[in-house]
Amino acid sequence: MTTPVQRPTTAAFFVQAVVSFGLSLLAVSLGVAYLPLGPWERGFLALGVLFLVSSTFTLAKCVRDRQEMREVTTRVDKARLDKLITEHDPFDAKHL
Repeated sequence: MTTPVQRPTTAAFFVQAVVSFGLSLLAVSLGVAYLPLGPWERGFLALGVLFLVSSTFTLAKCVRDRQEMREVTTRVDKARLDKLITEHDPFDAKHL
């Protein structure tokens, strides 16, 4: 049975993703803090940013879970097919 090629995430890519996320969150937070708005409007925007960040993490987890489920299903189907092929005897007289 063949296994799919796993492309490991490099440390540099991981650091780049974390730094870019941190910088973007910091930039938006500073933007909300320094807008010429009242505390209610500023709080509303801050809660909107918080909700956006949390829903982004949830979406990423759902996409990853769906991809992993497809890989497991594909492996199970391939294992079943491999088992059927190995157990099949084309010269068996029972099937004629």
